[in-house]
Amino acid sequence: MKTNNNTRKMVMTALFMALVCTATMVIRIPTPGTNGYIHPGDALVILSGIFLGPVQGLLAAGIGSALADFLGGYLLYVPATFLIKGLTAFCCGLVFQRLSATAGKRTAGVVIGGLTDMVFVACGYWLYETCFYGMAAALASVPSNLIQGLGGLILAVILYPVLAVCRRQMEQEEKRLE
Repeated sequence: MKTNNNTRKMVMTALFMALVCTATMVIRIPTPGTNGYIHPGDALVILSGIFLGPVQGLLAAGIGSALADFLGGYLLYVPATFLIKGLTAFCCGLVFQRLSATAGKRTAGVVIGGLTDMVFVACGYWLYETCFYGMAAALASVPSNLIQGLGGLILAVILYPVLAVCRRQMEQEEKRLE
């Protein structure tokens, strides 16, 4: 049975989109004074870019994260979240593609992707919130966004090897069925 590559890409993008949304919504740790929350969804944003590549990663992370904001009642953040999380996954995908040419640099690619997430999320939301709440209030959310990014980096480093094994097994099974 020959697998259509476009169908596989669409299914994997939709799967990561759902995973990003779910990881963002299932565990929410409220941050005092900001009306926001810390969540493990950033790990899946990072991994979306890594496993799907820049473009599909952008779509999965951007739509999945924006959907979580929409469903969670954070309507003001939907456009910013789509852009910030989507661009984060895009950059994570680019960094990983460049560094993963050799197996030894894959973990470095995940770590640098996590650092990219921390910078994009903290700076992106700071800029966005400055427009609505002013500089001081926007600065109040930076520490929680950095903590969220650090958590995402740690989870991504832990989950990457597990998902890489699953991916290899799936690819071997597809080859066997061809």
